[in-house]
Amino acid sequence: MTISDIEQKEVFKGFKGRFIHMESFTLGFWEIESGSEIPMHSHVHEQTTEVIEGQFEMTCNGITKIYEPGMIVTIPSNVLHGGRALTHCKLSDVFCPVREDYK
Repeated sequence: MTISDIEQKEVFKGFKGRFIHMESFTLGFWEIESGSEIPMHSHVHEQTTEVIEGQFEMTCNGITKIYEPGMIVTIPSNVLHGGRALTHCKLSDVFCPVREDYK
């Protein structure tokens, strides 16, 4: 299987994701249009986000940083976070437990 074999879903405006759901976690592969934003939110899932391509500005727990390729942000359960694509971006996420809402 390749990532491009997985059906892509637009979960939020400008955020198109492909997901692999295992028993205890979800992998997400995102393509994000420049300027697209995800509002501040929180969820029970622990999350790690890695920037693969582009620049993504993320606010997590009140701290805003610009993330570039190879950088990772760790987001604990129930922590307020959100962000925006400063350029066209590709990100990968790991969520634990499984993101049932992305199935």
